[in-house]
Amino acid sequence: MTPTAGTIDKNEYFFGHKACAGCGGSLTVRIALKILGPRAVAVLPAGCMSAVGFNFPQLAFLNNAIISTFAGTASMMTGLEAGLRARGERDCTVVGFAGDGGTADIGLQALSGALDRGDNILYICYDNEAYMNTGVQKSGLTPFGARTTTTPAGARVRGNVREKKNMLRIVAAHGAPYAATASVGYLDDYMRKVQKAAGLRGVKYLHVLAPCPTGWGIASDETVEVAKEAVDCGLFPLYEYEGGAFRQTVAPKGGSIERHLRRQRRFQHLTDEDIAHITVRRASET
Repeated sequence: MTPTAGTIDKNEYFFGHKACAGCGGSLTVRIALKILGPRAVAVLPAGCMSAVGFNFPQLAFLNNAIISTFAGTASMMTGLEAGLRARGERDCTVVGFAGDGGTADIGLQALSGALDRGDNILYICYDNEAYMNTGVQKSGLTPFGARTTTTPAGARVRGNVREKKNMLRIVAAHGAPYAATASVGYLDDYMRKVQKAAGLRGVKYLHVLAPCPTGWGIASDETVEVAKEAVDCGLFPLYEYEGGAFRQTVAPKGGSIERHLRRQRRFQHLTDEDIAHITVRRASET
């Protein structure tokens, strides 16, 4: 049965955490664990979710969960899966929750190794597009033009000048059995992809757009709306990769890229030319 808000587990497996109000990453973790259930074993590297979820004695996980090294999310998942298999535990899902920096930068080598081995794990990247836990520094998934503390915007510097890495294509190039993008703005699509990934073998990869009100400069009650808007205007397309092919799962419903960017404080310095560059590049990638 396809999961919906009315049919998912009513138990809470991630609660009492200390995340900022409106945190997209905490929503990503909460919903995934409600789909995966109590037999999921979670691995979280240094980052927002480990910082807010492991404050002793107020631990926020009902599931078994462990903090990994920043670079070692996927390698620790490999060891846990092998250990559980050796113990005869067949109904557990080893799931990792890592941020954009811990995935596209610091943790990329370990993820690549797991993909090469074909380990039976589910890797979920909650992408808030910067190193938010340590003060909003640029990551490999920070979009062009965004203001961060390491890519400031001023008279001579115009925010981040690099394009965002395409992690879905990087994972697909490894021959993963399943990879998909998702957004907390489309939770029904995200829930279906978590459920689908959990039923497959090998390395499954989900890349979830998870806005950070603090780093993006939006109100705490705008997280879901902004995440949905990013999909609708075409800046964050929702795809899944399976069997060597890409398939769009949610068609953009239209919307203004300029309006979407200008409502976020991190983009308010952009010129009309910057907006045009982003719009043209997005059209060329579609």
